[in-house]
Amino acid sequence: MSSKIRILVVDDSVVVRRMLSDALSADPQLEVAGVAANGKIALSRIPQLNPDVVILDVEMPELDGLETLKILRQTQRLLPVIMFSTLTQRGAAATLDALALGATDYVTKPANVGSAFQALEQIRTELIPKVKTFGGGKVNLERAALSSNRPASSAWSKSPVAPPRRFGRVEVVAIGVSTGGPNALAELVPKFPPDFAVPVVIVQHMPPVFTRLLADRLAAKAQIKVQEGAPGQALKAGHAFIAPGNYHMVLARERGEVRIRTNQEIPENSCRPAVDVLFRSVAETYRGGALGVVMTGMGQDGLRGSEKIREAGGQVFVQDEASSVVWGMPGYVASAGLADKILPLDQLGIEIVRRVRGSHAQPALAPSPVTAIAESRKQP
Repeated sequence: MSSKIRILVVDDSVVVRRMLSDALSADPQLEVAGVAANGKIALSRIPQLNPDVVILDVEMPELDGLETLKILRQTQRLLPVIMFSTLTQRGAAATLDALALGATDYVTKPANVGSAFQALEQIRTELIPKVKTFGGGKVNLERAALSSNRPASSAWSKSPVAPPRRFGRVEVVAIGVSTGGPNALAELVPKFPPDFAVPVVIVQHMPPVFTRLLADRLAAKAQIKVQEGAPGQALKAGHAFIAPGNYHMVLARERGEVRIRTNQEIPENSCRPAVDVLFRSVAETYRGGALGVVMTGMGQDGLRGSEKIREAGGQVFVQDEASSVVWGMPGYVASAGLADKILPLDQLGIEIVRRVRGSHAQPALAPSPVTAIAESRKQP
């Protein structure tokens, strides 16, 4: 039996099917087991081909990607499906719908890259790592775990929690998330009450258009106000700001207020926006008043930023492995001993709210510069 990861490519464009097949087949660990021009053909071929991963176009004739996914998930709950979507508002909306329906992740189609070589390179750098992660990693552990009724595990599951420390008042919650993030945020953010006493800043690895639509969807479910961050916006308690796609988001203190700044400096960890960039800024601005939260995602973005938050006297929570789609970002933070708490997704929001409320029920141990300036202005 072949040890290669078997892939089914589903797209109505002959050119796209060829491009994907060529890029994927060039990798010695991958094998294109078959192709299909629409969802109806794909559904008929899956039992025959038994693929490890399906790459699924969104817009197709006869049976589109969303309808295909709905039918597929009735019988194949764990088969990894990566949506291959266009970088448009319609494509972004359909992709978010697909993630809510159970798609594992997505990659945007190359657009305006200038040449076929650049298009192939984009596929190699963005799609292939995800195919390898889902086709040969944690998903297989989950399959084995379900068949034996035992939780999936790895060496990282035994990561130590950082020694207990005494913390002051929480003044901001900063969240970093990637693969699996839209659904995780949809569960987490609605747990923040309308009177949430601090602002929330979020980096979700997503391109332009996607981040704005994500903010709109979260706003429809949340009790707090959610919007895409924009330069010059002042942070407010009970408001969440999502970093805009293709821009780093940082915070700057101006006359007692903290405002958002964006830039297009070089990507970090191959990401823009990057969690590390935001977390460093949060640590510099809020010092011990920062609560960093690292959630499901590939790679290690957030690791260095979590170090900065801890060094400044703040605290870091991470999502646990069992509830993460990929335990990369939170796993790196946990394995480095930087996590003050490791929590399942359904408990993460509850603990954040508890920690914020508890810290505001008692005087802060050491007010941050923001609090100190604000308090001094109240003095007669």
